[in-house]
Amino acid sequence: MNKKWLEYTYDVATLLWTRSMTLTRSLYRLLLLALLVSLITIACNSNPKPDVASVDDASTQTALSIWWEKGFALEEDEALQQVVDTWQEQTSNPIKLSFYTTDDLAARAQRALQAGNPPDLMMSHSAEHSINPRLAWQGKLVDVSSVIEPIRDTYPRDVLDGVRFYNNVEKKRSYYAVPFSQTAMHPFYWRDLVKQAGFDDRNFPQNWDEYWNTWKQIQDKLRQQGQNIYSLGFPLSLGSADADHFFEQVLEAFDVRVLNAEGQLQVDDSTVRQRIMDSLGWITQFYQQGYVPPDAVKWLSPDNNNNLLNRAVVMTPNATLSIPTAVYQDQDTYLNKLGTLELPNKPNGQPMRYVVLHRQIVVFADAKQHDTAKQFLSYLLNADTLGPYLKASGRNLPVTQPVWDDPFWTNPADPHLSITSKVLLQGQTRPFYSAYHPAYSVVIEEEIWTRAINRILLEKIPVEQAADEAIDKIKQTFDQWR
Repeated sequence: MNKKWLEYTYDVATLLWTRSMTLTRSLYRLLLLALLVSLITIACNSNPKPDVASVDDASTQTALSIWWEKGFALEEDEALQQVVDTWQEQTSNPIKLSFYTTDDLAARAQRALQAGNPPDLMMSHSAEHSINPRLAWQGKLVDVSSVIEPIRDTYPRDVLDGVRFYNNVEKKRSYYAVPFSQTAMHPFYWRDLVKQAGFDDRNFPQNWDEYWNTWKQIQDKLRQQGQNIYSLGFPLSLGSADADHFFEQVLEAFDVRVLNAEGQLQVDDSTVRQRIMDSLGWITQFYQQGYVPPDAVKWLSPDNNNNLLNRAVVMTPNATLSIPTAVYQDQDTYLNKLGTLELPNKPNGQPMRYVVLHRQIVVFADAKQHDTAKQFLSYLLNADTLGPYLKASGRNLPVTQPVWDDPFWTNPADPHLSITSKVLLQGQTRPFYSAYHPAYSVVIEEEIWTRAINRILLEKIPVEQAADEAIDKIKQTFDQWR
């Protein structure tokens, strides 16, 4: 309460009390009580108060909401948290960062979109080729050209093609996701087991048939030595992201052009149909011949990693560097026992073109802080920020030239980074077909190709029937997008 008002109240009360000695005592006492209450109320109400709104604005400013897929290793999450902490310190813009598992993030994002209350930013590995193109088509993503254009020349063409989606609401094709890293399918293997079988991994054949027959021979030799081991850890199960990616790479190896560059479906072409059958027949033969573990048709996404790390298989194809990252602390294993290979040339003898995953961040149209979200993305893409983050997180490689300029990525002493970097910097690459047409994202989400593989392996249907069923389902899917 204001001190002056208290003093004034006291003076008036004293005066009234004195008068009460000569007038009717009860009347004045009533007047005194009423006046005291009035004056105290006035004094309290007149007291200066802090501006509640301004305090709230400063201390509870709406935080930028970021949903991020939880990493395989704690270091991944810690690396992003460091980026966020530094941004908050430099800008005083608060961020609410939430990590979710793959399945949980997909479910939460769907519910949030339906409720019209999505986060400002989201990065989901499973959304890159199966969800983001559809969200862009539906007008649910923000055009992030203002983030990409200033550094556009630092990106390879195919990386930009991978995020240049079509918005069917605004009838335009533009950048609706920000690529910040990438990865491609590589075989990871145990060098010591290959040598134990009598083969030189430094001179692995590059001819398609010889390459894969060598792996079969490696298993045969190890089995003769008494080891109950499988040579090929092919993921073949529904629910495995690596199974989808690996078969996309097999389709590319057999030159299957499901879509052309304009996003038009090509599966009615007899040559394309035959190559689809060749691809399905090729991948399923190894399981049928006993060179792939019987439970590979039940593996979840981490299981091909686990089977290799547990030395149940000699080799497994994987889309990230998660396997080398898992053994990095054991430098003898990382540098000497575990190896990374390039894929062989295609069956027609041409160099392999790699189907690349472009890690993407999207801004939702229904989010509240588009400008702040874009500012954060520009900060993240700065080489001084993104380079250390990618190094610490470990699984993926750069997309922009300023980050690639760090010799860390091409260090010839690193047997894993040197191979994967060579492929992405010097080799031929392309994005998933969903970048050309969002209907293909449904093909991936519904695992049409993997279902065909499982029909052949588990239900024993002919390859031709499985191929035709897959083609029919793909055509039905695209018909819904006309």
